[in-house]
Amino acid sequence: MDRPTERIRVLVADDHPVFRRGMRAILGAEPGAELVGEAMDGEEAIELALELRPDVILMDLNMPRVTGIEATRRILEANPDIAILMLTMFEDDKSIFAAMRAGAHGYVLKGADGAETLRAIQAAASGEAIFSPAITQRLTQYFATPERDHLTSTGRPFSNLTEREYEILSLIAEGYTNNAIASRLYLSPKTVRNYVSNIFTKLRVSNRSQAIVHAREAGFGTREGSSRSDGANMHADER
Repeated sequence: MDRPTERIRVLVADDHPVFRRGMRAILGAEPGAELVGEAMDGEEAIELALELRPDVILMDLNMPRVTGIEATRRILEANPDIAILMLTMFEDDKSIFAAMRAGAHGYVLKGADGAETLRAIQAAASGEAIFSPAITQRLTQYFATPERDHLTSTGRPFSNLTEREYEILSLIAEGYTNNAIASRLYLSPKTVRNYVSNIFTKLRVSNRSQAIVHAREAGFGTREGSSRSDGANMHADER
């Protein structure tokens, strides 16, 4: 969205007052942007996003009550026109891809200088995906690295999965929905969703269908019942 004359309306969501104060100063000195609100946790970020309808949200990754990832997902479900930039001190691959799956437009390190952060805000407001130079380098390295074989020297596929993740992937490959897995393993649906999200990250896939393909190529889901009818109709939150 091009804004030759309009100011970019920005909401800052971060539980650290020092960081919010710094962003307040940076945005206050930028004629092309204005700070329309500040949130101290993920729940407040959701409320203010729906009330103020900012153009861009600077969203801290780790916040009380609701994480930045979950807040991003819920905000974009309600208003997909808002651009969200994730803020964090860390550069771990897991967080990067969790942010991307949630719909974030970019991922900026908190250590970035004001000019870099402003460029990211302007790019996100224009509909671009933007990442800091350090993050871009990690993404390039991540995708340039050939995927390892499914099988390890022990003969067990996907050795980076925990025992529980391994168990859940097996059920996914057999066609179980998240709710069916939760019932079978006596877990809450939310806990299962979290496990599934971790599995997607570790398998480097973006949705359930891709996970099933990877799993079945490695020999999962070949037992009787792998074409279960309760897995035929996936809900939207099954991904």
